[in-house]
Amino acid sequence: MSSRRIIHSDQAPKAIGPYSQAVQVGSTVYLSGQTPIDPATGELVAGDISAQARQVFDNLKAVLAAAGLNFDQVARVGIYLTDLGNFTAVNEVMKTYFSEPYPARSTIGVAALPKAAQVEIDMVAVTD
Repeated sequence: MSSRRIIHSDQAPKAIGPYSQAVQVGSTVYLSGQTPIDPATGELVAGDISAQARQVFDNLKAVLAAAGLNFDQVARVGIYLTDLGNFTAVNEVMKTYFSEPYPARSTIGVAALPKAAQVEIDMVAVTD
């Protein structure tokens, strides 16, 4: 079995449960879901779904950087929305962080998220 390397960034919110921000196993990095928490305050960012999505992607960018990676190395994105009516707005934000060829993705509607966030996003990235 491959050894695990725990990834942590002080530029992303601290875990609010018993999990790591990311774990690398071999050449794969699994990033835990991030919500729109401002790492400086520990509070949900103010604003609409676009502001929340930007904060989530910024949090994920910090964790990727701690692993020595960037969005070009993301293979899969999982998006969880409390309102699927926000699908288009989140797509528009996502396009500012990624370029073609885009990663694989799923978008799932959920009843609720921690701290009443409207969006949570997780990712899988590869190192090579």
